[in-house]
Amino acid sequence: MGSVRLKAVEKWFGDVQVIKGIDLEIEDGEFVVFVGPSGCGKSTLLRMISGLEETSRGRIHLDGLDVTDRMPSERELSMVFQSYALYPHMNVQDNMGFGLKTAGASKAEIADKVGKVAEILELTSMLERRPKDLSGGQRQRVAIGRAIVREPKGFLFDEPLSNLDAALRVQMRFEISKLHKKLKTTMIYVTHDQVEAMTLADKIVVLKDGKIMQVGTPRELYENPANLFVAQFIGSPKMNIIDATVIKGKIKLGGKIAISSSEKFQSGELKLGVRPEDITFTKLAMANISGEVELVEYLGSDNFVYVRTNAGDQVLVRSNGCDNFEVGQPVHLKFDTDQIHFFE
Repeated sequence: MGSVRLKAVEKWFGDVQVIKGIDLEIEDGEFVVFVGPSGCGKSTLLRMISGLEETSRGRIHLDGLDVTDRMPSERELSMVFQSYALYPHMNVQDNMGFGLKTAGASKAEIADKVGKVAEILELTSMLERRPKDLSGGQRQRVAIGRAIVREPKGFLFDEPLSNLDAALRVQMRFEISKLHKKLKTTMIYVTHDQVEAMTLADKIVVLKDGKIMQVGTPRELYENPANLFVAQFIGSPKMNIIDATVIKGKIKLGGKIAISSSEKFQSGELKLGVRPEDITFTKLAMANISGEVELVEYLGSDNFVYVRTNAGDQVLVRSNGCDNFEVGQPVHLKFDTDQIHFFE
């Protein structure tokens, strides 16, 4: 159990509309990530699903049941916040079991459920500790455990890893992914970090200014972005966007005919998108564009080579870490024409 359906959902704060007519279906057991820049409405939308924010217009259905006007406690969802929200005077066991205690569960039932969840999350040896004695990652696992013991229809995560350092974020992404595979329960996860979205999600919902820009699997969004915003937001490092001109059906970069395409475009300006890994260094005669090296970032297995083209665009090329480049070095670039995207 745990399907979610949003139909023409809107949220208004006075005269300001922050969620603009969203339609979305989430299947039972899916891991869905809401991703977008700050202020795009992703946390507001999550809170509307949870019932913590009222829905101004539209309907929200959980497992086919209209819950739009129901209280959060009646929706059978558990929410995990970025702040952990643990009680400092309680130990781990009491924090995890607090929701069950307030619901009237017996001590035996609480002990049994907390024990099982603590085993899943590898917290058994920490049940007597208080939050101050735990690391950030351990505190987040306790917060997740408190949500699990309630056996909800779905889990809602509001940027749960934003307070952790880089190494812990990687570890916790792995833990959350493992947890989803074990529980097979619907999870909706909010983040501004597209790497989290790509690594965790079955399905990604990209939001901008309160609207859905695209919905799809990580691979679908990466390989077939529906618009310029998604193209630049999804992928790390992000897609190169280069100004191009169409003259009599020919695509020119910097005044030079550089690309042939089976797509038909009206004469005028357009944007050409190509990912850093789809560009190679080549000889002048085979190049789509030329320029000189502006900066080289050595990352071990990879080089990130920033090239300032003769037309003035900056292009990032992902190359083998064994390659050597010097700042100011003239270079010639060839695009994989099967991986080029055009945006009008």
